[in-house]
Amino acid sequence: MTAQTVRRPARLRGTVRVPGHKSISHRSALLGAIATGTSRARRFLTSDDCLATLDCLRALGVEWRLIDEPSGKTLEVDGTGLHGLQEPADVLDCRNSGTTMRIIAGILAGQPFTSVLTGDASLRARPVDRVIEPLRQMGAQLLARQNDRLPPLTVRGPSPEGLHGIRYRQPVASAQVKSAVLLAGLFADGETVVEEPGPSRDHTERMLTAMGADVRREGPAVSVRPVDALASIDIEVPGDISSAAYWLVAAAAHPDAEVILPNVGVNPTRTGLLDALAMMGASLDVGEERMAGEEPVADLAVRSSHLRGIEAGGDLVLRMMDELPVLAVAAAFAEGETVVRDAQELRVKESDRIASLTRELSKLGVAIEERDDGFAVRGPSAEGLRGARVSGGGDHRLTMALAVAGLLAEGDTTIEDGGSVAVSYPGFWTDIAAVAEG
Repeated sequence: MTAQTVRRPARLRGTVRVPGHKSISHRSALLGAIATGTSRARRFLTSDDCLATLDCLRALGVEWRLIDEPSGKTLEVDGTGLHGLQEPADVLDCRNSGTTMRIIAGILAGQPFTSVLTGDASLRARPVDRVIEPLRQMGAQLLARQNDRLPPLTVRGPSPEGLHGIRYRQPVASAQVKSAVLLAGLFADGETVVEEPGPSRDHTERMLTAMGADVRREGPAVSVRPVDALASIDIEVPGDISSAAYWLVAAAAHPDAEVILPNVGVNPTRTGLLDALAMMGASLDVGEERMAGEEPVADLAVRSSHLRGIEAGGDLVLRMMDELPVLAVAAAFAEGETVVRDAQELRVKESDRIASLTRELSKLGVAIEERDDGFAVRGPSAEGLRGARVSGGGDHRLTMALAVAGLLAEGDTTIEDGGSVAVSYPGFWTDIAAVAEG
């Protein structure tokens, strides 16, 4: 992949319109595919992950179009209804997208045909047993390699008796597993209930509700009942807070910065980083909160700040799991120690993010200690960060976190695998150049 070099600019200034929300873009395509009628998602994220979802849907007989509009790409999906998908003629390639593989498995569990889901080397090393277990309890037939632990994943649909609703208590909070079970519940007899140990992202439940599904939440449990049809939707995808995270940290830690981020999704299951930065003393404004369909959005503004170390764990960490790599960069500029715990999930992302983060940030001079379930960072060092040659190992979130560290370090920082950002933020390097010149 193409290497990218960054260095600390004299100042960071500008307005950044971060790309559309990746999780919501995935779900708009997947749920639109099994709806009745044509669904539309404006500002759809055309990242590698979301395009993998679209390619899988086309292989399942779903017609869709991407239309250029002034605000970005609009996705139109011609829904096939709950039972209109077709058996694919070939293996479904999810590429690097765990979201695609895990969520689509829930839909395929209710279809009367066989599908095989695979992906790139990184995805084939990520476990799928947490999806297989509950779907099997519902009566679906699934197989995977290494004793049903790793992809490729074969989904043969329901057993002859069909799917039945279950009450499933998740051992680890996972929005992807929860979504797979709830979507399979649309095809099952009776009620399907998922109990969560913590508040994972709820984009699937919100979208299903907008489409007329019978979704209910009582405390830590969310339930769904089968429906005859899902209504099509017309939504505007908010900006992705995971993409905004890099600018929030860069501006807060830079000595002369002000960055504005309009129309960012602030779903409370996703705003852990906003809360953590507030605890650290960041100068951060959340303005004009409003609803975009079922999702809350706001305009964010962040300025140079004096940060202090914090301890983060439990639900707070769960609500910012994808943002933890860049939180470690903020911690390198915070007075005192920052400790992150209860983040074991980072071990099974696109890479072992705890090990990779510790190794690569250390090259830049960050005082970071790897722990079994997280990390500890002591900052700031008297010498500050120094430029180095680093690698995200093909992990888009680690690559962008390292780029932020490079924007704050003395000298040049070269990130070896800069092209990996296309998984979630195709315009990342262009936006860095623009804000650094601002």
